[in-house]
Amino acid sequence: MTGGDTAATRATVGGTAAAAATAGTTTWAPAVIAPPSAAARAAAHDRLAGLATPAGAWGRLGELAVWLSACQDRCPPRVPAAVRAVVFAGDHGVTVRGVSAYPAAVTPAMVRTIVGGGAGISVLCAVHDVALRVLDISVDDELTGVPEAVRAHKIRRGSGSIDVEDACSADEVRRALAAGAAVADEEIAAGADLLVSGDLGIGNTTPAAALIGAVLGLDADLVTGRGTGVDDIALAQKASVVRAAVDRVAPRVGDPVDLLAAAGGADFAAAAGFLVRAAERGVPVLLDGVIAVAQALVADRIAPGVAAWCAAGHRSTEPAQSLALQALGLVPLLDLGMRLGEGTGAVAAVPLVRSAAAILGRMALLADVLA
Repeated sequence: MTGGDTAATRATVGGTAAAAATAGTTTWAPAVIAPPSAAARAAAHDRLAGLATPAGAWGRLGELAVWLSACQDRCPPRVPAAVRAVVFAGDHGVTVRGVSAYPAAVTPAMVRTIVGGGAGISVLCAVHDVALRVLDISVDDELTGVPEAVRAHKIRRGSGSIDVEDACSADEVRRALAAGAAVADEEIAAGADLLVSGDLGIGNTTPAAALIGAVLGLDADLVTGRGTGVDDIALAQKASVVRAAVDRVAPRVGDPVDLLAAAGGADFAAAAGFLVRAAERGVPVLLDGVIAVAQALVADRIAPGVAAWCAAGHRSTEPAQSLALQALGLVPLLDLGMRLGEGTGAVAAVPLVRSAAAILGRMALLADVLA
């Protein structure tokens, strides 16, 4: 079974978001997400069973190959050649509550480091031939001297402290959702056949934990992790902030867009819009750690079906990520104890995706070997 270019040909609904971002309006129309191809999935499963290997020998790599076939609507799948990563950067007001081991000034410094090629994500993208882009969505800095393209989608500086106030306004969330959708369109227009969603921002594991706790109805102690490596005292303080945030936003859980304003922020909304648009366009996404997974959890509620277009690059050390992955039905490809963020865990898994596609497409079939 073969198929055409899914990203280019799949019918889409609710595609006004990207156009709205370009036009400077705040219109956001949630997409209707078509699932990955059931026919291609079945064909890939049959081909996997027919490879010249013992049954089940490829384990998770085989499952990954079947998923990729379904997303591409073809069997065997193409080896992803144009992988493109986008890092959505933003600062979070909860940083002043002592929830991070590092000050907020690190966020703009790391944006500059990514631009300069010296960040962890920069190194991994270079070695794995992944195009990299970092965007200032809500960094609390003017980032003077940084290329204009980095600041082209900026929504605001920083966000509110979500334990006592909303992260941003409803209008800012809708602008950020539309911006994220526009970015996905730009990456797909550049040829992306696999996308990576990354994050950057001191304090961002706190809103991620709050979003996951609120959506899944979980206690703060279950979803709060050490983030950048805080000690026990700071961890207890962080849990109290997450608990206050979850309690404050609980009445708004039924509206995922409003929830992003209440407990996420513009950077979270932009990434959610990116994920929704990628799924709408039929382009698979590798998720990174707890921030990307929290964004995917909300995106899947904005447009049910987003999760089917996502694979989890790795399991981070944050407890909320594992709980959200379970809710999304995703099993991480790597489990290396990583907690850097930036998209590094997802990019580290890119060779696995390419390997899975190559195995299913290039290996001999047992029937041919025995002929």
